Amino acid sequence: MTRLDPTEFTLGVFLVSVAAGFLGALTGLGGGIVITPILTLLFGVNIQYAIGATLVSVIATSSGAAAAYVREGYSNIRVGMFLEIATTLGALSGAFLATCIPASVIAIIFGVVLLQSAYISGRAREERSKRGPGSRLGALMKMNSSYPVGGGWEYYEVHNVPIGFGVMYVAGVLSGLLGIGSGALKVIGMDQAMKLPFKVSTTTSNFMIGVTAAASAGVYLHRGYIHPGLCMPVILGVLAGASTGTRFLVRSKVSVLRTIFGIVVGVLAVEMIYHGITGRI
Repeated sequence: MTRLDPTEFTLGVFLVSVAAGFLGALTGLGGGIVITPILTLLFGVNIQYAIGATLVSVIATSSGAAAAYVREGYSNIRVGMFLEIATTLGALSGAFLATCIPASVIAIIFGVVLLQSAYISGRAREERSKRGPGSRLGALMKMNSSYPVGGGWEYYEVHNVPIGFGVMYVAGVLSGLLGIGSGALKVIGMDQAMKLPFKVSTTTSNFMIGVTAAASAGVYLHRGYIHPGLCMPVILGVLAGASTGTRFLVRSKVSVLRTIFGIVVGVLAVEMIYHGITGRI
């Protein structure tokens, strides 16, 4: 996959994955959004193998955090399990498409998604007041719930369930096609369309990401695109970086880091699109 010595290659991938996991935890986008383009552009890894390794790392990193958020009462399990139907179907669709679409086309699509993620990472995230009655479908499915706020609990209602379901299918397709958790799109769907509180949206998205990635990874494993020698340093690096980034986030102002992350992702996006158009991937 690369001309580097195996030891140098493993160490390099590990260090890059640590940085990706660290910045991903600070921005809330996850490290997977930058691992695939870095593996492809910097280390010369085939994009299908890079996507396979990223999917496995997404499963590993989301599992631990998801359990903590569920225990603390932030994640909405009913919403997450229902929307997982859409994301899983989308992930399977995207994974099958990835085996049929040329690598250069995937690179261009990835670049466009990276540009969108760079834009999101630079935006200030503020909780907005969610007013108005929720949807009858949400109430019927008992999706309305509450989450901890300042020592108490705040009640909220779910809106626009069908629209949220459709957005989740698109997020699943992108996850399977590009090897990313599509957390940004999931959060947008729950926050903007379904009008969930932002903390509930992000934590429920984290709960869903692992299941979505697992559905896609099964297809990549069957096709032979999961390489243990590549997955190992990626998983360990992202786990270490995300753990450090989470602790750093608690006590630090991350506006500058969000800007840096956005610039890095923007550069990677331009590189992916350029290499895809010129057929170098």
